Amino acid sequence: MSLVQNPGIVDTLNQAVQQPVALATPTDDLNLLELLMKGGWIMIPILLLFFLGLVIFFERYITIRKASRSEGGLLAQVKSNVLSGKIDAAMAACRSNNSALSRMLQKGLTRVGRPIKDIEGAIENQGKLEVSRLEKNINILGIIAGIAPMLGFVGTIFGVIQIFRDVEMAGGIDIGSVSGGLYVKMIASASGLTIGILAYIGYHILNMMVERLILRIETDAIEFIDLLDEPSM
Repeated sequence: MSLVQNPGIVDTLNQAVQQPVALATPTDDLNLLELLMKGGWIMIPILLLFFLGLVIFFERYITIRKASRSEGGLLAQVKSNVLSGKIDAAMAACRSNNSALSRMLQKGLTRVGRPIKDIEGAIENQGKLEVSRLEKNINILGIIAGIAPMLGFVGTIFGVIQIFRDVEMAGGIDIGSVSGGLYVKMIASASGLTIGILAYIGYHILNMMVERLILRIETDAIEFIDLLDEPSM
């Protein structure tokens, strides 16, 4: 018996060939926001941490970059005035500059005439204040880097608990429901890890910027102290 003589077999084969094609057709076309929202309520604090980290990073980045650029030729100007005996002009130059280095030099200039140890102590104390200002809120990025992944894991764990509770209530395992629900709950973990990694990177970028700026400021401060410590001073 040929296939042509039995059209029922031909129809069955056609249905078998067409069925996988129909299954491969996508039924959902989710955008990124909709996909994130499927992570559950835990996505709200995770997204809040993301926006908080973003604000802190860019605010500190702009502040540190501005502090790095504002020093200009301040040290050369102060040295020139000090060597000429124009302490008031040197202090005026510091006041007009408004940078971390200018405030440190100004604090040292107010101690001119005292023992060099007093001048060093004044500059060092002012330097500690400036470092604290530069590092303000940077540690929050480190906290976000630790908390965000944990929140993601918590969201996934709660989601898995809910999935198995539904399985128990249904009295049987539906592989489609379990796998579909599990992939949705893993969104929380993926989001938490991603935000944690970004916060970790941002934290170290800002710390490196601060360390480079501090090194330059300390170098200039030491040069200034050496100038005051010369016998002619």
